[in-house]
Amino acid sequence: MKNLQNLTFMIARAQADYARCIDDDRLEQWPDFFVEDCLYKITTADSQRDGLEAGIVFANTRAMLRDRISALREANIYEKQAYRHVLGMPCVLDENAGGVRSETAFFVVRIMRDGTSDLFATGRYLDHYEIQNETALLKERIVVCDSSRIDTLLAIPL
Repeated sequence: MKNLQNLTFMIARAQADYARCIDDDRLEQWPDFFVEDCLYKITTADSQRDGLEAGIVFANTRAMLRDRISALREANIYEKQAYRHVLGMPCVLDENAGGVRSETAFFVVRIMRDGTSDLFATGRYLDHYEIQNETALLKERIVVCDSSRIDTLLAIPL
């Protein structure tokens, strides 16, 4: 295994950059955190535990992620909102020739246009990173939300 401290720092940095991108409303850059053939899925803890494959949100290529942002910007109608991510320290679970697997706890506060702030989602990221030139890119991100009650305003990526 590569130096665990270096891997943890590399993943933590990738996580922080990912969250800032979303929180700063730079959503067009969000797909760049993923490799071309990737998986992004939002699901619930119950569905994950029961082995259910379907997700609330599902994309399996970077092009699908770009389409999601394009639709969000141009076609979808939803109340203006922003997120603020708070992330735990990533836990490196495994490293092999295929990349690095990690788990990171998160919570997301949603800030509405009128200033109302609510706890929007809590959960964990189950990630598979591919390391390219000392940069961690997501090959797979499964966002496992703790609650099975998902707000219908889930527009912005978690």
